[in-house]
Amino acid sequence: MNKSQSIIILGIESSCDDTAAAIIKDGKLLANVVATQNVHKLYGGVVPELASRAHQQNIIPVVDQAIKQAGITKEEISAIAFTSGPGLMGSLLVGVSFSKAFALGMDIPMIEVNHMQGHILAHFIETSGTSESQNSVPSFPLLCLTVSGGHTQIVLVKNHFDMTVIGETIDDAAGEAFDKAAKIMGLPYPGGPLIDKYATAGNPKAFTFTKPQIQELNFSFSGLKTGFMNFINNETAKNPNFVEENKADICASIQATIIEILLIKLKKAAKQTNCKQIAIAGGVSANSGLRAALKSLEQELGWKVFIPKFEYCTDNAAMIAITGYYKYLKKDFVSQAISPKARYALK
Repeated sequence: MNKSQSIIILGIESSCDDTAAAIIKDGKLLANVVATQNVHKLYGGVVPELASRAHQQNIIPVVDQAIKQAGITKEEISAIAFTSGPGLMGSLLVGVSFSKAFALGMDIPMIEVNHMQGHILAHFIETSGTSESQNSVPSFPLLCLTVSGGHTQIVLVKNHFDMTVIGETIDDAAGEAFDKAAKIMGLPYPGGPLIDKYATAGNPKAFTFTKPQIQELNFSFSGLKTGFMNFINNETAKNPNFVEENKADICASIQATIIEILLIKLKKAAKQTNCKQIAIAGGVSANSGLRAALKSLEQELGWKVFIPKFEYCTDNAAMIAITGYYKYLKKDFVSQAISPKARYALK
């Protein structure tokens, strides 16, 4: 076991198609390594069986690289934190199984982390040589709009462990809507970043798409996807080159629509909770249009907006390690009986 006074956490993330390992020492990030799987581009989406096989190949090299980058030895590690869900079961199994074996071999405790909690706590990652004030870490309570390929949620965060989902999608996630729109347009996977790229040169008001009328703070994107597909089909029937000739405007318009749907509910949530500390998290928080829209609302509504660095938006182990660090301080450990959960509600 770790004999030093420092708390060193090894974080493991394997919920989807990125194999990641990170090292955090006393709350500061020393290493953050991600192995991305490119094989899924051939199939237009993540293939679970291929993802789990790639995790098996990648996890030991990724952990080894993280330990070397951090300049520590495995004997110095105080605990191992890992994503136990939500995610793809086969992918999660690889990370959980490795964590169990590592913890058993090194005689250190295990810390399970909810993937969505990790995304939110990514805002509290410190890098070596910086302090929380320099990093502009949010204070509590805060509202976090968590948007990814699998989740869209508005979370009221009272502290590192008291999180309440006050709004969420009733069907598809915002990230999935981006990727599906890109697929309908014939763009390669993953399409969300490509829509963001092409949108910068387009007119966001060129085309109008229907916005769902969903009660309270919940979201829906299934109707938008259907409407967008019908729009593209109708226009290409009239002009087979419609998408290519109008690519930038189409991308700008669908992106603006998705962002508006997100921000309408976020503004409503901020008003209901009287919360001015606003954060975003998850893969879609890397979207430049969403980031710019939030920054403009900061001025307009008097919000204090927190946007994570790009490397902490998509799946990464730094967010798992920092969550593990805070859980370590509480001695919130789990036993070897722990199992991964494909569905894991944020509490």
